[in-house]
Amino acid sequence: MAFDGITISNIVKELHQELSGGRIYKIAQPESDELLLTVKNNGAQYRLLLSADASLPFVYLTGSNKPSPMTAPGFCMLLRKHLQNAKITGITQPGLERIICLELEHLNELGDVCRKKLVVEIMGKHSNIIFCNDEDQIIDSIKHISGMVSSVREVLPGRDYFIPQTQEKLNPLRFSSRYTASAVSLPCFQKREEDMLPISYEDFQGQMRAKPMPLYKALYTSYTGLSPIIAQEICYRAGTEGDLSANVLADGDSDGLPGGSSGQPLFRVYRALSALMDDVVTGAFAPAIVYDHKEPIEFCALPLTLYGDKEIQKFSSISALLERYYAERSAITRIRQKSADLRRIVQTALERNVKKYDLQRKQMRDTEKREQYKVYGELLNAYGYNLPPGAKSLEALNYYTNEMITIPLDATLTPQENAKKYFDKYGKLKRTYEALSELTIQVKEEIDHLESISAALDIAMQEEDLVQIKEELVESGYIRRKGGDRKAKITSRPFHYISSDGFHMYVGKNNYQNDELTFKFATGNDWWFHAKKIAGSHVVVKTEGQELPDRTFEEAARLAAYYSKGREQDKVEIDYIQKKHVKKPAGAKPGFVVYYTNYSMTIDSDISDIRQL
Repeated sequence: MAFDGITISNIVKELHQELSGGRIYKIAQPESDELLLTVKNNGAQYRLLLSADASLPFVYLTGSNKPSPMTAPGFCMLLRKHLQNAKITGITQPGLERIICLELEHLNELGDVCRKKLVVEIMGKHSNIIFCNDEDQIIDSIKHISGMVSSVREVLPGRDYFIPQTQEKLNPLRFSSRYTASAVSLPCFQKREEDMLPISYEDFQGQMRAKPMPLYKALYTSYTGLSPIIAQEICYRAGTEGDLSANVLADGDSDGLPGGSSGQPLFRVYRALSALMDDVVTGAFAPAIVYDHKEPIEFCALPLTLYGDKEIQKFSSISALLERYYAERSAITRIRQKSADLRRIVQTALERNVKKYDLQRKQMRDTEKREQYKVYGELLNAYGYNLPPGAKSLEALNYYTNEMITIPLDATLTPQENAKKYFDKYGKLKRTYEALSELTIQVKEEIDHLESISAALDIAMQEEDLVQIKEELVESGYIRRKGGDRKAKITSRPFHYISSDGFHMYVGKNNYQNDELTFKFATGNDWWFHAKKIAGSHVVVKTEGQELPDRTFEEAARLAAYYSKGREQDKVEIDYIQKKHVKKPAGAKPGFVVYYTNYSMTIDSDISDIRQL
């Protein structure tokens, strides 16, 4: 989720509480487009991280430090000159713009009080950190934007700072019934009188009537600071389909119905938007991250009720949320980048083997006629002696089925030559069938093996998890080991969970770990779980000689479902059996096992309540 105006509002509230009245102790520029301010306030020390990175701009308080270059960049030196020991007198957000303004007060060389502003714009590729004087004139910025780069606004020393009105968007805070009364506590640059006026339902209806597009899109393109996900949340809270056309809904409201009826979809959206803005104005934030199968997919400063079926982790601080979210997203992005080459190798081999398998299956279907050709040859030898020369077919009794059949003939050949031709076809198809019977099994095993490696790549969380997967690809011949390279040192270990009843559960991260868990770690009476006919991890539950409760069986089955290729399905069928009944055939590929008597259950893949050690 992008930094929207609501998230910025939550950050401003937190920074105001923690930093207002504090003094800037240190200023560092660890990256070319990033600042780290150390602030002392109320006997505590805070680090404020500001990033104008085009792909990942952010602002939040952090507990960690970052190394700085040996020589400080010019922008950092300028800030140190002006703002060292400066007092933070205010932290504001203009309307619901994605802008934070730090109002600062410091003493110049003569001891006179000077006021400055450090403006942070969180606007995607247009993000910037701009240093201004008390008359909103730009002193310098972390990124210089000339007229050749932007025709809308130059960001250069000496230019006047202003917020460009590039889109005809309105201030959504005007929907709040509390906004007018509290306007003085929400300062913004270049206040306009119309920005203080409330938006009535009739105004809202007219704005939507002018938008021939989905309702949720009409919301975020009409009002500042609303992201697409927040617009969808507003529609969800209103019980209205966000994909419905906004102008059709607006026209429907005025079609002989009393204005403002609570049953009208558009009016419900108006009410939901007004309630949401009340929460923003009063600071009733509830930061949370939304997880899908332990992967963070969204973060929010206000509750996202449309994700009711997902795991939601709440935070007391928006800064703590952002630090966790970006750290987890960064880890996931990094591991996907690291595994990209392995994925490509596996996917290429998988596609090649699937094509080969499909062709072999087609050839196998073609061999199904072989027995028919054998019968044709035998019947021609039995009944063909009285055929007239040049006959094109023979009708004869099939003594295998006791039915009459018609045998096509080559008129240029004798019956005996036709019989030999059919026997030759039979022999060729029989040899093909016998060869393909073995080859298709081998190719299917290879496909299953590659699917299992693909599943292992999906659940890899750390770089050391990839080492063992790469080693398996090397030993399987998909990657050539370079001359002189030693076998990689393995440090990855299986996932370790504990059930609600106190039983230890282990999940293999790859085929080598699956084999080790099943045949070296588990004992005969331990329980073994695996998704039925789906690539996935082996799950072993250590019984320590005790009988497993039903709840532990279910939790282990959920782990097997989650760590399989079927995790996106609503339900997954899981086989489970005592380890002593699981066997590994001689010469089988890593991770491949057989079992003949087992129990099964169908279960979901929700493991959010299972504790990981």
